[in-house]
Amino acid sequence: MSAPDRLAEPLAKVLGSRTAAGLGKLGLETVEDLLRHYPRRYGSPGEMTDIAALRAGEHVTVMAQVRQVQVRSMRSRGGAMLEAVVSDGRDSLQLTFFAKRAGVLRMHESKLRPGLTGLFTGTVGEYRGRRQLTHPDYLMVGVDAADEDEAMLEASRPIPIYPAAASVPTWRIGRSVRAVLDPLADGDVPDPLPAHVRDERGLPTLLEALRLVHVPERDEDWRRGRDRLRFEEALVLQTALARRRAAREALAAVPRPPRDGGLVDALDARLPFPLTGSQRAVGKEIAEALASSTPMMRLLQGDVGAGKTVVALRAMLQVVDSGGQAALLAPTEVLAAQHLRTLEQLLGSLSHGGMLGGVDGATRLALLTGSQGSKARRVALGEAASGAAGIVVGTHALLSEGVQFADLGLVVVDEQHRFGVEQRDALRGRGEHPPHMLVMTATPIPRTVAMTVFGDLETSLLTDKPAHRAAITTHVVPADNDAWLTRAWARVREEVDSGRRVYVVCPRIDAEDEPEADDATAEATVTTEGALALDGPPEQKAPLASVAQTAAMLAERPELAGVRIGVMHGRLSTDQKDAAMAAFAAGDAPVLVSTTVIEVGVDVPDATMMVVLDAERFGISQLHQLRGRVGRSDLESLCLLVSRAEPGSLSHERLAALASTTDGFALAEKDLELRREGDVLGAAQSGGRNSLRLLRVVRDAELIEQTRTVARGLVDADPDLTGSPALAAAIDHWLGDERESFLERG
Repeated sequence: MSAPDRLAEPLAKVLGSRTAAGLGKLGLETVEDLLRHYPRRYGSPGEMTDIAALRAGEHVTVMAQVRQVQVRSMRSRGGAMLEAVVSDGRDSLQLTFFAKRAGVLRMHESKLRPGLTGLFTGTVGEYRGRRQLTHPDYLMVGVDAADEDEAMLEASRPIPIYPAAASVPTWRIGRSVRAVLDPLADGDVPDPLPAHVRDERGLPTLLEALRLVHVPERDEDWRRGRDRLRFEEALVLQTALARRRAAREALAAVPRPPRDGGLVDALDARLPFPLTGSQRAVGKEIAEALASSTPMMRLLQGDVGAGKTVVALRAMLQVVDSGGQAALLAPTEVLAAQHLRTLEQLLGSLSHGGMLGGVDGATRLALLTGSQGSKARRVALGEAASGAAGIVVGTHALLSEGVQFADLGLVVVDEQHRFGVEQRDALRGRGEHPPHMLVMTATPIPRTVAMTVFGDLETSLLTDKPAHRAAITTHVVPADNDAWLTRAWARVREEVDSGRRVYVVCPRIDAEDEPEADDATAEATVTTEGALALDGPPEQKAPLASVAQTAAMLAERPELAGVRIGVMHGRLSTDQKDAAMAAFAAGDAPVLVSTTVIEVGVDVPDATMMVVLDAERFGISQLHQLRGRVGRSDLESLCLLVSRAEPGSLSHERLAALASTTDGFALAEKDLELRREGDVLGAAQSGGRNSLRLLRVVRDAELIEQTRTVARGLVDADPDLTGSPALAAAIDHWLGDERESFLERG
């Protein structure tokens, strides 16, 4: 049998169908799945202690004999409890296990049989004057070990505690791991780490590391094994990124150098505000990259209001100046239309090429979306194909087969995490030469995450905010405080009477709906950042606010008498959305009740206030993006987060963090901390494997840096990894073609 086959063997074949069925409930199907199911923590065996010497709070291991066992129901709190009494021959100790159902305790009852001897490990507590261990780990002689000597040997080792389920307890997982691990030899376990990399760092082989984490003799064993496995995860990830980067750099793009006296200079001359220092610095980086024959692949990061659109427009105009075209890809039709309006405002007559009022050398803009009428679509397609439109703005409709460009030189992707890698590759693959690509994200990404997720991209960071932007004050408003809510709606009226605009954001469209997923590419509001996963399903004291009911409620509020209320959500047609935004911007409907469809990019300078209802249902990053729709001029702005979150809950902590700062990067770090990080690459890419088991991007930032250097060295010396077949196989196995999309997710 070849080496990879041993790891790929189905557990049913190795352990039997019954055991495999239980492990299958944990997603463990093969030998490798089981071996990669690492212990969550390790029980400390402690010293053997006689029961008389036990003290509350001590972590102990006691060898004792089971005297009696009883399972009974708990009337006061529900569920069931197992109580066992064990004795060392002189004194007794109580063991207590709790469960929702008595059946769950049968496993313990079957092992803790009177007369059997066992080792019991846990922290000593007291209940009604009796010493007890609650949910102790244990090893039974004659059940888990052949005799007392073997039991003592096992008890002297750290005890692996695995992620488990009621039907598949940790001890059963441990026994299954030993059954598949013990027979393996080095030749059965291909090692993704090249031998010279292991030798340089004194790392054990993969098989040694697996034995160290699953069957440690001492604490330093599992720590050493885990360090090696963490290094392996980082190296596989960084090598995948390095390989993508090398493949891109091997391609030839058309250089797009800047041109003096062209559209970039003309735009700079007509801008109503000076560029910030970071806009100029980043603009220079991008200009130099565009002038190269290596395809640019750059991530443009900047906080809300940092001026990313102007930077992207200057890059697009540089390409137009050199005779090429640029495509700006937006995730929703609302945002695409908004981008078009923004570009038209910034360019003015520079966007009227060949039209009345256009200046010499002007270009033309085109909009291409899925819901356009046939006539408008034909015109846009013609201008893109002929090259008359230097900049084509659109949604995923830009990716369809029928869209042709005369000379596509740059693709700008906004809010790129909403596009799949295949969609972006469809644009990159247009034409004889790959276009340069600029990826914009309005969600600030902590450096540690960017280094992991965007490791194959060059990163440009906008750190300054335009001087003309005003501060935004944020407050958390308890939803059950009627006086505060009344004041909030009165404040909305004050803003309207001052000629300003107000957003009211709701998590869903109608009372019966799930929280909205706007357009085909957007994600559901409450799951965008795992808000519910953090706090668990919240107790619903009242239904979630909906656009329909909130608009009706505001129309009845005496504070807003005579004020026209507009609505915006994903079910409206493109014309209805455009009309709603136009009425809002013009002040005809100065209060706009909306879902998160206005989350990104929508720019109404007169909008100075936002009220977010059920704010606890949103994550930090999304709330920060929503808040960025106000404060887009020199007018002081206000954001009110109306919430039912209980003080002390994670949701409440998120909102408090948002109210304390407008620094998006600080909030991104806080978000990562509150989410307990999880798998920043996306929990399982459409249900696949969790790509990070041990690696944590915040804690392991230094390790990621190290492996990044190693990975680039490996790929530079051996681009196809011919000499490191196990590493290449690990990349394919862990990431796979369909999973590598996370490498470009934001």
